[in-house]
Order: sequence, then structure tokens, then C-alpha cells
Amino acid sequence: MEDLILELKEKLIAQLNLKHLTPEEIDSDQPLFGVGIGLDSIDALEIIVMLDNDYGIKLTNQEEAREIFTSVRTIANYIHKHQANA
Repeated sequence: MEDLILELKEKLIAQLNLKHLTPEEIDSDQPLFGVGIGLDSIDALEIIVMLDNDYGIKLTNQEEAREIFTSVRTIANYIHKHQANA
């Protein structure tokens, strides 16, 4: 799971152009939106595309996406669960 979390941090940095951050600076439980890393709705769309392209995960439920996008760890947990059920 820790490998997946590190991979996600690296992908988020690259995908969202967060060059001012390193994976080590992103706490796995830090909120991604608002006070945390400070991502916005455009970033959320980019994460949705990344999940579809890289992990074959399609998110269509907005409420579910809000819960999944709480932190890097919640995204990793969702990917892990989704891949285990596939």
C-alpha cells in the first residue's frame, strides 16, 4: 500500500504541476482540497482522468468522489479495493 501511496503522490505532483512539492512533503492523510494541499475543482477533474487512464477506475458519483478525494490515502485505499474486486 505504501508503494501505491508514493506512486499517487508522484503522479499528483506531475499531473497537477505541483513542482513546489515533493512526495515526502505531502502527508498521506493531509486534505487534498481547501486548507490542505489546496487543490480545486479543475484539479479534481484531472485526478478523475488520471484514475481512469492509469487504473481503469471510472468515477461518476460526485458524492463518492468527494469521499475518495479526501486524501492520498483515501484514493489509494479506493484503488486497492477496486483492484482487489476486479
